[in-house]
Amino acid sequence: MIRRVLIFGAILIITTALRAQLNLNIVFIGNSITEGGGLPNPATMAPPAQAADYIRKKKKFKAVNFSNQGVSGSTTVDFLPATNTLIKRVEEAAEAYGHQKDATLVFSMVLGTNDSAIEGPNGSPVSPEAYEANVKSILDRLFSLHPQAVFVLHHPTWYSPNTYNSSKYLQEGLTRLQRYFPILDKIVAEYQSTHPGQVFTGDTKAFDYFRNHQEMLDPEKGNQGTFYLHPTQQGSAELGHFWGKAILAVFAKK
Repeated sequence: MIRRVLIFGAILIITTALRAQLNLNIVFIGNSITEGGGLPNPATMAPPAQAADYIRKKKKFKAVNFSNQGVSGSTTVDFLPATNTLIKRVEEAAEAYGHQKDATLVFSMVLGTNDSAIEGPNGSPVSPEAYEANVKSILDRLFSLHPQAVFVLHHPTWYSPNTYNSSKYLQEGLTRLQRYFPILDKIVAEYQSTHPGQVFTGDTKAFDYFRNHQEMLDPEKGNQGTFYLHPTQQGSAELGHFWGKAILAVFAKK
């Protein structure tokens, strides 16, 4: 019994040490929130940069690299393989890292805000059923190219129910957005059976955080008064930390 405990302990130490030596390459997929819309320096202030910094500070990995593939106004429709447009950018970003044996490739995805709009963004409004099909199509394409990759699907963040800029969201959109949450969780459960240990639910807390801390969102003038959608500089850091924590939690499970 003691011998088994010692062996298990040794394996755990070795596994932890090896994990700490791995590189982490993260490709972030999203819309203007991921892109860093409205921030003075998205390259360093957008949520992906903040998430990468958060993970680096935890010193769990030898190196943490990232590519921000957030595109303003984009929906799941825009990333569909059939269009061969935005998905091509994601593929090129992943290929730039090569197939490194000492690195784990992670796709961190947050799409749904623009899908939920009443009108404006490409394909909106996207029904929950179509949203599910679109997300699966994106995952399947990326899995075909990177079968060992890890996928982290974060829940989209909150926006005020009067959000109406060049696109129309309002309460109808916000309600639809929340209907995507169980869809994402369902997708994770399904892929866990076909791709065990590779597809995970990411952050689920940022939605309520921003709903309760609207000061972390920029006030923007819209067709129905001042609305809140895009994070401030501080809000972007908070969102990045939510994503970073969720990604780290995935590797704690592996």
